[in-house]
Order: sequence, then C-alpha cells, then structure tokens
Amino acid sequence: MPTLSRPKSLAALLAAGALALGLSACSGDGSSGGGSGSGTGSASSPAAAAGSPSAAPSATPASAPFGTACASVPKDGAGSFADMAEQPVATAASNNPQLSTLVAAVTRAGLVDTLNSAKGVTVIAPTDAAFAKIPKADLDALLADKAELTRVLTYHVVPERLAPAALPGGHTTLEGGKVTVTGSGEDLTVNGTARVLCGNVQTANANVQIVDTVLMPPS
Repeated sequence: MPTLSRPKSLAALLAAGALALGLSACSGDGSSGGGSGSGTGSASSPAAAAGSPSAAPSATPASAPFGTACASVPKDGAGSFADMAEQPVATAASNNPQLSTLVAAVTRAGLVDTLNSAKGVTVIAPTDAAFAKIPKADLDALLADKAELTRVLTYHVVPERLAPAALPGGHTTLEGGKVTVTGSGEDLTVNGTARVLCGNVQTANANVQIVDTVLMPPS
C-alpha cells in the first residue's frame, strides 16, 4: 500500500478511516443474505408465489431445498437441483433417481404433457420406496386402471405454487380432494402419513415436495 505523504491533519486521517469502515460495512450487508435459506431477505417472494399460481420462476421463493433426502440428489449435471430448476416438472422428475416409479405412473396415465404445461403447481412426489410400500398386487392393479391412476396422481398436485411457509394447512388438489400439511419449518407431514423427505425442490413450473408415502384420495 502506498505511503501517505504529509497528511494535513489527524482529523483528515480519522475521516478517511471512517469512510473506509462505512464502505466495508455496506459491502458486508449486501452479501450476507444470499444462502441462509431463511427467506428473510425476500419476504415478498413467497407471498407473490402463493398468491399467483402463474408466476414466472423468477418470482418463486429462493430458499434452498431442505430435508434429509436432499443429500442424495446429484450435486451437478442431470438430476441436480440446478438442472431440475431449468426443466418442467415431469421432465425434471425423470432425471431424479428416486422418482422412477412416479415417472412411470405419470407416463402410463398420460399426464406428462399436463404436468409439463401447468403454470405454477405444487407436486407431492412419492419416492420409489413409497410406492414399494403398496402390496405388489394392489400396485399392479392401480397401474393397470388408468382412470384410478389418474385420480391418485392428480391428488398429489396442488394447482398453486406454494412457498415453504404456505405449505402447512389444507389445500385443494387437481383431483378435487384436499390434502392437509402439518408441522413447520423442515418437519412437515402430508395427511398425517407422508413425511416430506426433501422439500421445496424447484422446477421450471413447480415446487416439488418429495415424500415417503403415496397418498390415496378419499373415496
């Protein structure tokens, strides 16, 4: 650093130091809010996303995915959070190794285009292990009955892009029935049985909540 030559006064040096500290503090404030995931730095985004199902991806909540199962998602490349954020929801799910049975069911029901073209939805996505909880004979019967399969799958879709803070409560699904989310923060359960393993996964047109149990709509 160059040597200061003959400062005019001590007061001038103190003023310069105060200015430097002030600039440093301003710089720190501008960079501290990016990665906490608390949402406090973008309080308006969740409200805008919840109130406007057709909001563009830039208006969706910026907080990171949460939950124990998120660790198994690839860090980069196909199936990573960054990759999924660029894809419509059915395409994004096809790149996630935990959701292969769900993708097969969606394809069999003919819902790929419906989900990919939806404008702002929340998808409750059961893992392969969740489908494996269903007795094989029952699962085979469900997959063979397109009408019932469609009813079950659309029960997992809320026609609104819900921010994490808006998840708790009751929500009407595309199927017409209601799902109820209980808990708070990162501890959320759907209909008292399906635990959210990895929540707030962003795709181009949806928020995805990956769960450990398949939901069955009321008969």
